[in-house]
Amino acid sequence: MAPMGIRLSPLGVAVFCLLGAGVIYHLYAGVISNRWAAFRKGDKVDLRDLLAVSVEAAVLGGLEVKKTRDGDSLEEKSKGKTREGAKELLTAGDLRSHRKMFNLISNTFPDVTVISEEHDNTVDKAASWSRSIPDDILGKIKGGKDVPADRVTVWIDPLDATQEYTENLVKFVTTMVCVAVDGKPVIGVIHQPFTEFTAWAFVGQGSNVSPRPSYSVSPPKTIVSRSHSGHVRNFVQDAFGNGTTIIEAGGAGYKVLSLVSMPLSEKEPVDEADVYIHITFIKKWDICAGAALLNALGGHMTTLKGEDIDYSGPPLNKGGLVASVGVDHKALLERLPKWEPEKH
Repeated sequence: MAPMGIRLSPLGVAVFCLLGAGVIYHLYAGVISNRWAAFRKGDKVDLRDLLAVSVEAAVLGGLEVKKTRDGDSLEEKSKGKTREGAKELLTAGDLRSHRKMFNLISNTFPDVTVISEEHDNTVDKAASWSRSIPDDILGKIKGGKDVPADRVTVWIDPLDATQEYTENLVKFVTTMVCVAVDGKPVIGVIHQPFTEFTAWAFVGQGSNVSPRPSYSVSPPKTIVSRSHSGHVRNFVQDAFGNGTTIIEAGGAGYKVLSLVSMPLSEKEPVDEADVYIHITFIKKWDICAGAALLNALGGHMTTLKGEDIDYSGPPLNKGGLVASVGVDHKALLERLPKWEPEKH
């Protein structure tokens, strides 16, 4: 009971409590925030789990890509133009795949930075990992490969070769996930939605693909982009001679698969190339998965000048690229003519 003659107003008590809570909040918010941040920085990610989630995400995204193409409901539109003047297309397949892949990875690893080619406000909190690790991963990769989450960047390409996708040239289409640690590509997943084959690799640990038994460098069969093959054709012939076989193809993921030993497919056999060259700007979500896969097999993906590509920071790689496996990469680089992608 309140002292005689003093009456406590319920409203006054409420205001007093709110003021007190506000003071306490301002006093301790900084301390609590710092402790929480320190706790989150201590979070670690098991890279084998992240590999399994990446495979699952690429497959689920691929199902959306195939379903959209089979239903002929592409809802195609232009995002703008590339630096070379080619249209950058966006389809319903790109967006539906993005939603599946981005939400699954982000929900499973909320402390990891995830960067996708596409952007969409659709949030699916229900998207969750099945907790299933494929047998081929279990057989080759040990668990417990933990790294701090703040050192990890995941690059997603929900639909590589969108131009070819709209033309129904589906052999070139892939979905891709790459895991970079401290800017270095460590895990690569390249999934073919229309053959249902998924290539994966974990650098220093294992892969479900391998190099082919032999390659040619005199001259090498060279795979290039079909969307702007004019300049690169001249570049390749200057490097390796007019007799060089040049394969025009869509999709950076497909071009990397052309360098490795692939299972035979009656649906869409993959071309076989000895080197992949790109002489203009290219985005990191296009090439990170391929870089990890080649690195895991003892191959290389560098700029035209032979520099390693940093898979952190801005998404644009301005140095072009040369990719190979099973050959002397340095010798290939030495045969290339001088070229400055930023000037073309």
